[in-house]
Amino acid sequence: MLVSCLFVLIGLVLLIYGADMFVNGASSIARQLGMPPLIIGLTIVGFATSAPEILVGSVSALQDKTAIAIGNALGSNITNIGLVLGVSILLLPITVASRTIKREYGLMCVSLIIALLLMLDGHLSRIDAIILLVSLIGSLVWIIWIAKKSAANDPLIREFEQELNKAEPTKTAVAKLLIGLILLVGGADLLVRGAVFIAESYGVSDLVIGLTIIAIGTSLPELAASIASILKKEADIAIGNIIGSNMFNILAVLGIPALINPDYFASEVLTRDYPAMMGLSLLLGAMIFISSKGKLVRTEGAILLACFIGYQYILFSQTIMTT
Repeated sequence: MLVSCLFVLIGLVLLIYGADMFVNGASSIARQLGMPPLIIGLTIVGFATSAPEILVGSVSALQDKTAIAIGNALGSNITNIGLVLGVSILLLPITVASRTIKREYGLMCVSLIIALLLMLDGHLSRIDAIILLVSLIGSLVWIIWIAKKSAANDPLIREFEQELNKAEPTKTAVAKLLIGLILLVGGADLLVRGAVFIAESYGVSDLVIGLTIIAIGTSLPELAASIASILKKEADIAIGNIIGSNMFNILAVLGIPALINPDYFASEVLTRDYPAMMGLSLLLGAMIFISSKGKLVRTEGAILLACFIGYQYILFSQTIMTT
């Protein structure tokens, strides 16, 4: 058991450092290729921050543990909004001023609906996976179009220009990209191996392991990035990272593992986990568009965090009752 816990811990550390290096390397290369900072931030950085979830999901599917990948995708989205955003807002209230981010939120909701419709039969097939991945490509194209149409005074443009104003030398950027990828692959493998052994030792399902240990672990890079962005007064980047990551999670982290190893999944996914994810997503939208018109205060941060804690309580209560 100690070895398994060490595997999980080392895997998480590798994922955090690997994700940071991978994001820096990818964004620097894109900057050198002449991509505008806004497009880099919404696509390259957004996709790269989901790299831990994608690799963990892929490793899980290769090990015939697709349920872990499904739990990781949904659990990471729940963690991103409830824990990551909740804690970030508690530290420092923020205001979402970017219209680009508000449009991206709508795209995220469409992605959630597409995935839900495909999962209603309790099975993720290769056809479902192809639809999800095609939707991902379409979403990327749409995001690029949104970025090009964004007003010059959109605060998100200024924030990304400040964040991505320096491009590292090509050799350094490529080295970071490759080293980050190696760390991500190694961390994903260790995390999955350790988590699977812990699950088998305690009789916990692969789905629950994916929803808890793995989901929280793979969301740590988003937590660090969000807190760093908020402290730099880059609130729109913080929200954008969460929305973008959730969209990539639902399309890529479900799509790629299902393409590798199609599988059926537990009914709890549709009766407990997906509703929780949709509920938090809609709650975030209500906070942004209705209740505070973009200003997220500590009370709302506390509500998001309380929802996350409540969901974890329900999850563990049901797990204990069935073991």
